Amino acid sequence: MAEYQLYCFAQSGNAYRAALMLNLIGAEWEPIFVDFFNGETRTAEYRSGVNEMGEAPVLVHGGEKLSQSGTILFYLAERSGKFLPRDEAARLEALRWIIFDNQKIGGNLGPYRFFRNFAKPLGEPAVLEFLKGRAHGALAIVDKRLSRSPYLLGAEPTIADVSMTSYLYYPSEEFGFDIAAQYPNIGGWLGRMKALPRWGHPYDLMPGYPLPA
Repeated sequence: MAEYQLYCFAQSGNAYRAALMLNLIGAEWEPIFVDFFNGETRTAEYRSGVNEMGEAPVLVHGGEKLSQSGTILFYLAERSGKFLPRDEAARLEALRWIIFDNQKIGGNLGPYRFFRNFAKPLGEPAVLEFLKGRAHGALAIVDKRLSRSPYLLGAEPTIADVSMTSYLYYPSEEFGFDIAAQYPNIGGWLGRMKALPRWGHPYDLMPGYPLPA
């Protein structure tokens, strides 16, 4: 058995953060497929045995079982010494961007993508436009930040950058617009992250793609 196990599924940007981090640090890990679209996370078995919050990802490491992608990123960075901010001030700054990402990028772009592609029935146009507008506002903030430095905290990538990748490598067809083309500083940063050793696409790192017809 691999040292780490990750409960995840290919369409989850939240799970991708954790899967990418495991790959980037060279960890020995294996994915455990979560059948989200058939309601596995809503079952009593999942909530009692895996995560009481009914969410993925969940990282299992020995006797530890961790949920929430930001927590997982800090745990892996501290254990590996990789992508860890250099000092307390930098850790707080990384946490600031991780929270912003979860609330404003993933918190809007994730539901927008879900309601546009996967919900049954698909989302109402007014709801989609609202989420899309909120996502564009947040992406513009990140793009401006990346105009000043190669990575969110400066010259080197940290867990803040790993977190921010969450939904940004999924195909542009799933969003109806090209994030990298529309936000050139984000596009350049995505290229730098992709060039890191052991980078992987979410649909390659995690099980569950493509969805059954």
